[in-house]
Amino acid sequence: MKPSGEPPLVLALDDQLCLALYTASRAMTARYRALLEPLGLTYPQYLVLLVLWQEGPSTVGGIGGRIQLESSTLSPLIKRLESMQLVRRHRDTADERTVVVELTPDGVAMERRAAPIPGEVNTAVGMLDSERSELVERLRGLADRLSLPPGR
Repeated sequence: MKPSGEPPLVLALDDQLCLALYTASRAMTARYRALLEPLGLTYPQYLVLLVLWQEGPSTVGGIGGRIQLESSTLSPLIKRLESMQLVRRHRDTADERTVVVELTPDGVAMERRAAPIPGEVNTAVGMLDSERSELVERLRGLADRLSLPPGR
């Protein structure tokens, strides 16, 4: 017990935003893991496929920028998707240093198999669409602010 007059402890675990975000992120990833396992996909592989389904052929750097993964992490992940015959990689004819990733017919077909997943996650989250959209926007804003250099 703290003596009276001492300031409240600011490092109380349950009051930390970082813990709330961390546990929510782990729970979300675990939910996706369970839903993606029957498709043979990991959560990061699913994110790569989401980029390709939405944007079409993309560079490795472009994919990494969209899902916030470094090329060193992304390259083995894409190689695994290629070995699963969901994507193919090739050098850009205009710049051979650039690797382009595109869906194969199996990768295109996987989109239909994965289509129910967002709805299942939304049901598990238990929010109205407007609440979920607001939370997504707030989290994007939080990420943007945290990406600024300290003191800004």
